[in-house]
Amino acid sequence: MSTVHTIKSVEQFNKLIEGAGENVLVALNFHAPWAAPCEQMNKVFSSLAAQSSPDTTLFLSIDAEELPDISESYEVSAVPYFVLLKNKQILDTISGADSTKLSTSLIKLSGASAAISLPPAQTTTSAAITTAAPEQQEEEDLNTRLSKLVNAAPVMLFMKGTPAQPQCGFSRQLVALLRERGVRYGFFNILADDEVRQGLKTFSDWPTFPQLYVDGQLIGGLDIVREEFENDPAFLKGA
Repeated sequence: MSTVHTIKSVEQFNKLIEGAGENVLVALNFHAPWAAPCEQMNKVFSSLAAQSSPDTTLFLSIDAEELPDISESYEVSAVPYFVLLKNKQILDTISGADSTKLSTSLIKLSGASAAISLPPAQTTTSAAITTAAPEQQEEEDLNTRLSKLVNAAPVMLFMKGTPAQPQCGFSRQLVALLRERGVRYGFFNILADDEVRQGLKTFSDWPTFPQLYVDGQLIGGLDIVREEFENDPAFLKGA
């Protein structure tokens, strides 16, 4: 039975990584407290650890916002995000709340028993049956995903790049504006997922990025957010 090590510092992380044996699979779970899917996947991660041997797998839990140096080194652009590695070499990455993919990859790469199972709530969520046509179902699935993403945090920024490394001037300016106002926010790097990038344009009826959402509702891009701050100094205060 393995335990999940909660990482509190870069030093602790490096020590555990360095101490992992050659044949030990290291599973990294990047999460954030504001993201509901992370709460769900944290339970899955703990369940998988409880069914695994410490001789084969090391489980590390990392708050992506509290430890940005580690997050950036693994190019974490959205949470939940999982990295599986051996000898410091990345063997697989899983983005999003895909418990089946995580457990399957972990079993394959660690050589663990295939008897590993997911918590009941996880095994049933993928069993839903729909009679919709494939194209309709795909569109509905994307809209459901986008709806969850825009509501993942009270304030959500969809941008090009990450707050640490913006990939366009508008995203950089909006990040600076939010930082200046002390706004706590979640973010999603739309360059890392073209499905979200294209889908969000239709979903929000807004063709450009960055896009800022508050409580799941689109506020707009850089110019509109800047105008909101100028007109209302209390805009997003306490968010």
